[in-house]
Amino acid sequence: MRSFLLAITLLAAPSATLAGSAEDIEAVITGQQAAWNEGDIDAFMTGYWNSEDLRFASGGDVTTGWAETLARYHARYDTPEKMGRLEFTDLDIDLLGEDAATAFGRWTVVREGDDPTGLFTLIFRRIDGDWVIVHDHTSAAD
Repeated sequence: MRSFLLAITLLAAPSATLAGSAEDIEAVITGQQAAWNEGDIDAFMTGYWNSEDLRFASGGDVTTGWAETLARYHARYDTPEKMGRLEFTDLDIDLLGEDAATAFGRWTVVREGDDPTGLFTLIFRRIDGDWVIVHDHTSAAD
């Protein structure tokens, strides 16, 4: 398995709260990876903001809303073979303050016959005490 690398950049004054925030954000991302690899798209989606204002951009398309994003995932990955095994690597979390952060990294889906890969940039917000993805921009390598 490829290594899971975490680099944390604190843009505000270092504090236990901000350091804990980076760990909380990493836990959201690793939780999504685990849910995906268990074939559980619904659990994977708990990392996203359950709001009509969620934005997911990929492949030149923009999907707005949590329910619409969930439906998109279910339609595209409707079999275990299509889901494959998800790996996140090269994770870099930038804390922008006490309630905002970005995460950048690489995704790879290991499947029989192909291993699609690409990059992602996530915008996180702390809403009601929880870190959630409010914007996901994912690209695929050619």
